[in-house]
Amino acid sequence: MFRCVLCGKINSKKTLPILNIKDLKKIAIVLGFFIWIVPVINYGQQYDLLIKNGNVIDPKNKINSILDVAVANGKIAKVARNIPSTLAKKVVDASGLFVTPGLIDIHTHVFVGTRPDKFADGIFSLSPDDFSFKSGVTTVVDAGTSGWRNFPVFKNQVIDKSQTRVLAFLNITGSGMSGDSSQEDINDMDSKLTALTVEKYPEIIVGIKIGHYTGSEWTPFEKALEAAQQSKMPLFVECHLPQLSLEDQLNRMRPGDIITHSYEKVSERMPVIDEQGHIRPFVLEAKKKGILFDVGHGGAGFWFSQAIPAYKQGLAPNSFGTDLHRFSMNSGMKSMLNIMSKYLNMGMPVEDIILRATWNAAKSIKRYDLGNLSEGTVADVTVLSLLKGNFGFIDAGGIKLKGNRKLEAELTIRAGKIVWDLNGIAAQNLKN
Repeated sequence: MFRCVLCGKINSKKTLPILNIKDLKKIAIVLGFFIWIVPVINYGQQYDLLIKNGNVIDPKNKINSILDVAVANGKIAKVARNIPSTLAKKVVDASGLFVTPGLIDIHTHVFVGTRPDKFADGIFSLSPDDFSFKSGVTTVVDAGTSGWRNFPVFKNQVIDKSQTRVLAFLNITGSGMSGDSSQEDINDMDSKLTALTVEKYPEIIVGIKIGHYTGSEWTPFEKALEAAQQSKMPLFVECHLPQLSLEDQLNRMRPGDIITHSYEKVSERMPVIDEQGHIRPFVLEAKKKGILFDVGHGGAGFWFSQAIPAYKQGLAPNSFGTDLHRFSMNSGMKSMLNIMSKYLNMGMPVEDIILRATWNAAKSIKRYDLGNLSEGTVADVTVLSLLKGNFGFIDAGGIKLKGNRKLEAELTIRAGKIVWDLNGIAAQNLKN
């Protein structure tokens, strides 16, 4: 027996009924309905995630407005007003929150390993996923912890195993930042082998690093600069060159090169602010030339006595590198958001802060695919709340700046996946 799907009548015969023209028309109408409705159902699920009603700040695209951000297949699919919630599998309400590109920390030490008292493959470095996402950071750059000799170990052991995007400045010293006398061995500083390593890993290595040399020769600096020139990448200069004056270092640097620990006050390098509280003229000249100044907070690299007058006199940082390592995270630095909050309470507008934490940082390492929410780019997104209250922010000298605002990461998205959700804004509510 057969029941007709059109009229409902039962046919007791064992053979299929012969359909007339009227029945065929009805079948055509039904089939046409399904052909039409299936694409509509699929279309309704075209976005994997939709972040609605947030204050989107995307400095590259000059966006600072209440908008929605849609994510599909790990990419930014659309940034617009009033994207229908019915088009997304998951919807997050970001009302009252800032929605920004994933934050970029260009000064970290994440070549973690088992070697005691070491940064390279040692316990002084940190596993990136343990600290990045909770601070809204989706990309970190390791600041020369590895060199051309041990970079493959770093890549296999940390970079390839991390959910955080890990990039690197390659140390001019082959053994990297060992923490002992070997990191000052000029014979281990090879510009050609360094450049060849960059050429082998162009998707990961973003520059060359010089630092931790106590001699008076310029050979290490010149070798690092030569490797950077051969690689067509920026030179990243740390402060640990006590016999080489700050002015001479800046004079040798090129536009686009980066100096870190910009606002420190330590014996091994002349500070940018002089005894009368003014920016040294050659420092301003370096900025005009195009030298980029990174915070490089660390345990000893950031002092309010330097940073505040520098900011007021026109030497704002280009980026908020943390110098994240085992000691700095538990001292005045704490996290990238803590540094950003310091500048917020020093008077820097939120939009300028986000610029330095995203697009400026991306440009400085020539990764123009990062630090923005352009359609088609990887969906690295950070959702920030702005807390109000009584807060304290500590510098490297133990001095406290009182403040009433602090940034906090509510949600971090890496390549379209939620990797940090502080208060469950993307989670389902508990049913009673």
